[in-house]
Parts: sequence; structure tokens; C-alpha cells
Amino acid sequence: MSDYQQFLAERDKIDFLLQKGFRIKSVTENLSGAFVEFEKASEEETEIQVLHVLTAEARKYFSVVLMKQTNHLD
Repeated sequence: MSDYQQFLAERDKIDFLLQKGFRIKSVTENLSGAFVEFEKASEEETEIQVLHVLTAEARKYFSVVLMKQTNHLD
């Protein structure tokens, strides 16, 4: 799979989780990419999903999403 195709797949996974009502809770970066923890809280339970992001483009993408989420970007 090309790097661009991998980025598209990772971006789609991020967008899917956001559409389902998840928000980025935390990010842990290391030499093999970034582990992005998404959280969806409801009155009954809190659901956690962790996504391993490998491409630099997808890390930039979720960084922008995180900035928007914290109201630093409109």
C-alpha cells in the first residue's frame, strides 16, 4: 500500500470515530507513530478506542482535529 493510500485509510478511521461521537482524549507518540485514544462518554458508560497512526500526514490531520476540538482553531 502506498503512503498516500495508508494516509487515506487512517484519515477515514479518524473521521469514522469522530462521526460516531468520539473525541480525542490523549495522544502518545513514539518511534513507531502515534497512539490516539478516543473517548465517547454517555450516561451509561464510557467507550474507549485506540488508533495507531503511522503516517506523518495522518498525525498532522489529527493534530488539526485536536486543535479544533479544543477551540484553538475555527
